[in-house]
Amino acid sequence: MQKYFKKGWGDRSDGWKLRGIDPISMLGPFIMRTRLDSQVMYQFDLPLDNLEEFIRQHKEEIPGLSLMHVIMAAMVRVISQRPYVNRFIVWNKMYARNNISISLAVKREITDKGEETIIKPEFEPTDTLADIVEKVKKEYDASIGEANGVDDAAKILCYIPSFLLRGAVKLLFGLDKLGILPKFLVKVSPWHSSLFITNVGSVGIDSVFHHLYEFGTNSQFIALGQKKRREITDENGQKKTEKYTTLRFNNDERICDGHYYAASMRMFRKLLLNPEQLLEPPKQVIVDDCVGKKRIDIKQ
Repeated sequence: MQKYFKKGWGDRSDGWKLRGIDPISMLGPFIMRTRLDSQVMYQFDLPLDNLEEFIRQHKEEIPGLSLMHVIMAAMVRVISQRPYVNRFIVWNKMYARNNISISLAVKREITDKGEETIIKPEFEPTDTLADIVEKVKKEYDASIGEANGVDDAAKILCYIPSFLLRGAVKLLFGLDKLGILPKFLVKVSPWHSSLFITNVGSVGIDSVFHHLYEFGTNSQFIALGQKKRREITDENGQKKTEKYTTLRFNNDERICDGHYYAASMRMFRKLLLNPEQLLEPPKQVIVDDCVGKKRIDIKQ
């Protein structure tokens, strides 16, 4: 992702320290010191009939297009217009993330014993739906045949004896709090991303409210459930059957106020109901206005 700001004192390799935020937002991380203290859960039902028709119409021009891609593209677009949802809290300090990345758990083989890995593609705020599909496919294909960076880091840690591993993990927590965790670890860590998303519907269960992680910088978790049918009454009073799924969210409430988040979720839902907007890049990209004097204009 383009670096829209110059790095300064107090910034991290993955984010800029926010300055000029309101007093309530500044005090929040000192009162609610962990993500477990700050979890806010939200859900909505997503109608699928029109969305699946959209996917069928564009599968030829965008091979591999799926519902998951549309959801990811909608979140990338929301972040490009509502940058506060891409903030994170570490050690009572609030930062604006300097990239857009989505962590996604995938299986190399769909069986009970199939090995699971996590991919973390990075996106530009100007990416279209086709760009999202291409970047996810590239990450996924690279992870199918061989271990990726996440696997390599996990294997190295697993070689460490338990009594030393506890100290090593504690050290990683400490380095992350200070903002000096090595860049190569931040790059491969699935816990250092804009959001974590999982499709539990692919294994035949409904969506869940997944917990947030204390390690890392992830402030949002989205779970997509299985597809279901229900009977509804349309605007003409006629009963019909509708296919839908439930999206459940777990978020760190400290990153933005309720009004801002609610408006962001309304935008997210509108994009999913009108996904044609995702075929073109946004007309403009909005950057976080609390980064301070280091802000520069974005070149489209």
